[in-house]
Amino acid sequence: MSVKREKSSSIVLLTAIALIALNLRPFMTGIGPLAIDISQNTGLQLQGMALLTLVPMLLMGVFAFAGPFLQNQVGERRSVLVALALLVVGSFLRLFTTSGWQLVGTAALLGLGTAVVQALLPGIVKRMFPHQVGLVMGLYSAMLMGGGALGAQISPLVTALSGDWHMGLAWMALLAALALALGAVTLPADTAAKTGRIAVGSYLRRPRVWLLMACFGLVNGGYSTVVAWLSPFYRELGWSAPASGSLLAILAVSQAASALLMPVFARKNEDRRPWIWLVLAMQVLGFTALSFWPEGAPTLWAILLGAGLGGCFALTFIVALDHLSDPAQAGALSALMQGGGFLIAAILPWIVAVLHEYTGSFVVGWLLHLGCVAVAIALVRRLTPASYAKSMGVA
Repeated sequence: MSVKREKSSSIVLLTAIALIALNLRPFMTGIGPLAIDISQNTGLQLQGMALLTLVPMLLMGVFAFAGPFLQNQVGERRSVLVALALLVVGSFLRLFTTSGWQLVGTAALLGLGTAVVQALLPGIVKRMFPHQVGLVMGLYSAMLMGGGALGAQISPLVTALSGDWHMGLAWMALLAALALALGAVTLPADTAAKTGRIAVGSYLRRPRVWLLMACFGLVNGGYSTVVAWLSPFYRELGWSAPASGSLLAILAVSQAASALLMPVFARKNEDRRPWIWLVLAMQVLGFTALSFWPEGAPTLWAILLGAGLGGCFALTFIVALDHLSDPAQAGALSALMQGGGFLIAAILPWIVAVLHEYTGSFVVGWLLHLGCVAVAIALVRRLTPASYAKSMGVA
């Protein structure tokens, strides 16, 4: 009976993790298909619209560094629940925004909540599922990307049905409230581990941590740019809001599938690099197609690019967690990797917006990301399993 109860408890916890992850991207992917409506009603121009992605990403980076502190001083469970409450409030307040800066303010609240969840949930996964880290992180990543598909698809539909883009963004409060309720009854109690100071104090002096930050940032920069500008790119080519939203949803579904499947394919390989190179190659094909043949086979381009971005996101997380066996230390390393990585990722959509204003096209932005992928391919060469222990100072 106890074995059955433990299995049932694990399934419920997995459900909670999946639902929480589902809330971490809709508030960003829902913006793109509604960009023209939002711009017309709030006065936000292209660089201002970029802030709706840049601000949350910056907060994801800055507050990820606080992950070890929150783990130590507040506790993982309490911090995640407060963060989910911020997601509820931030989405609900979008019903009442009347200016661009108010909308950016809600983006900040949502980014802060997301930052805390992303910093602490991988550590919970490492602690509660020590022998299935890759599979559970694959589920987490897939649901995170699936949330992106949900936002891109549902937001324009809700807007069309209600006639109000505010409703197209505020419905996400219901999803966050459901995650908060389930998390409150399923997330494990906080432990007394005290590893945060060690992680921050010593890990940031290790080149491997900065290498992981760079890899994570370059990949997620591609994601944040695609989330912000893929729909506006195709709307400039004459597509409607629902059609461009559907394309972004297809990309996000492909991301989710790849994030779920790539860890399964790679689970028997201690060296994850061949799989990472595979998904980086998919990104090369996707960004090249957007640059030179955007209307050739847009659905195929979205699938390729989504598979490359989603698979790389999940595999990079797993590589970071592979570096250390202790759950708290691995969670702290994951938080720091996200901290630097999201700071890099935050600035790239804004750079693409600036390039668009100078050139009148998003194509230069897609070419910029081709260069980012090339750098990532070179950096991944150093992520050999034999180097994990030495790079982190473990005997």
